[in-house]
Amino acid sequence: MTTSVLDQSVVVFSKNYLPLSRINIKRAISLLVIGKAEPMLLEDTAGWQVRSPNAIFYVPNHIRLTVASTERLWKIPAVSRREILRRDHHTCQYCGSTKHLTIDHILPRSKGGKHTWDNVVIACERCNQHKGDRTPHEAGMTLRTKPKAPIHPTVAFAEQFWQAHTD
Repeated sequence: MTTSVLDQSVVVFSKNYLPLSRINIKRAISLLVIGKAEPMLLEDTAGWQVRSPNAIFYVPNHIRLTVASTERLWKIPAVSRREILRRDHHTCQYCGSTKHLTIDHILPRSKGGKHTWDNVVIACERCNQHKGDRTPHEAGMTLRTKPKAPIHPTVAFAEQFWQAHTD
């Protein structure tokens, strides 16, 4: 049972109460012990008791950093096949296939389309050939999602956290 407690994770909030990330319980204990974090005792949250030979630690589900951390500089990644695949979840944005994937320019480059985050999507070879040198509207095809640049990982985590806790 002790290993199952050590496999748990804790949500870390910034000093301004922005959910930042999940960390393992060992890291949470060290932050609490050295005073860089404090427990956030919310009404509906539980926690864990971790016992050592000399002490018993109570680790809540959520902790808040007490030190102001400087935000790490994060740049939007360059438009690359790997990043586009990650953004589009390795799925064709026209039919949903996961096989024989290629990059498709929504507004073809021959018509002035740029190689930017909002103009490229993943498409299977079949859909890419069917679309050809046309826009999706001209080809009678619709995109499953609107393409956009990736967002800061902290912002993405915060969005996921609040969506999960407002349902």
